[in-house]
Amino acid sequence: MFISAAAVLGATLGTVSGALTLCGLSMLCRNCKKGKLERGDSADPEKAKASILHTLTQFSVQKSTEPIQPQTLLKFPKIYKPKPSVTSPEVINYSEHVVITEKDVDKPECCNKETEGDEEVFAVPRQDSADETPCAVEQSSTMTSSSSVLHPKLHFSLRLNSQNRELHITIIEAENITVETGCEGYVSGCVSASKEQKHSQTVVRKLSARVQWNESLVFALPSGCSTNGTEDMEGEVALTLHSCDRFSHNSTLGTVRFKLADLGMMSDADCWVDLQPPKQLEVTSSAGELLLSLSYLPAANRLGVVVMKARGLQSDKLKENIDLSVKLTLKHQSTKLKKKQTRRVKHKINPVWNEMMMLELPRELLTKSSLDLEVLNQASPGTLLPLGRCLLGLHASGTGLQHWQQMLDNPRKQIAMWHPLYT
Repeated sequence: MFISAAAVLGATLGTVSGALTLCGLSMLCRNCKKGKLERGDSADPEKAKASILHTLTQFSVQKSTEPIQPQTLLKFPKIYKPKPSVTSPEVINYSEHVVITEKDVDKPECCNKETEGDEEVFAVPRQDSADETPCAVEQSSTMTSSSSVLHPKLHFSLRLNSQNRELHITIIEAENITVETGCEGYVSGCVSASKEQKHSQTVVRKLSARVQWNESLVFALPSGCSTNGTEDMEGEVALTLHSCDRFSHNSTLGTVRFKLADLGMMSDADCWVDLQPPKQLEVTSSAGELLLSLSYLPAANRLGVVVMKARGLQSDKLKENIDLSVKLTLKHQSTKLKKKQTRRVKHKINPVWNEMMMLELPRELLTKSSLDLEVLNQASPGTLLPLGRCLLGLHASGTGLQHWQQMLDNPRKQIAMWHPLYT
């Protein structure tokens, strides 16, 4: 019993002494830490060593008692007024103007600071000044000239060869051409004398505002025309500018006509003439249009004709029955070589055939051959009524001459073109 009590007393004393030792050590550590902090504050800051937490750069902050004003985000720019430019006393009559400075003009306070000290003097015309009248007249004249319609102009020259009885017309260029992009054109010439007509045309070129040809057209004068004196010549010369769009639709842009008796005054001189627009009567006289495609195969001596379609046929002749076909006749001079006819298309005012006909024709006969096409309507069994016809060949005129000439210049190539039908 005595031993157990001594053991309990020793354990209790050991525990109390350990606790007191820990408390003393903690108090000692706190005192040491506090002394170090006090010594650090009393030390000179300039002698302190540089570290990550202490930088060598010292900032000086000045205190101000003035209130801080916020800066405005919007600033009004300085306004500059134009000065009147005067080259001579006659331009501006200063006696009729009132001189005003910027001091007399009311300006906002925000702008006065920017323009202060920069006074500009400018003149303001009076209300009763009449200086605007010449400008108005000039503007009206300018508008009138710009709104005027410009007709195409043709530049050509003439030369008469009395020994060979030939007329040489050189087509130089054309100007003021207004057509759609992609259109092509050419100039055709026709000499009419002693009830005979001679036709010729230039090559086809792409049309623009100005087109140059520099090509000569040679016309053989008829036998009944005298070349000793130009005053005795009877007849006329017609030069026509044509256009052809991408759908092979031909149109006339303008024509110029002059008499053969005037060749003496126009010979050996460059002439600029305004082409007259075509008359509306020429368009209304057509009975419709026929679309054809031509091609010539020199190796096989064959002429291919494709009758494609027709449009704009006269409807007054198609009231009872519509049964349309196309009759084709190949001629050599006045001799008929071959006849063919397409199938009939019923109940369609704009028929489509798309039929190809092959005709045997030697190449040496092409220049003197022609094609005669006629649109027919079968009103009743056994009764054919002609609606219109067109002629193709070197002896034809207009689109018939152009189409035949393009076929000769481009062998083995299909060339399509619209042709007007005439009754």
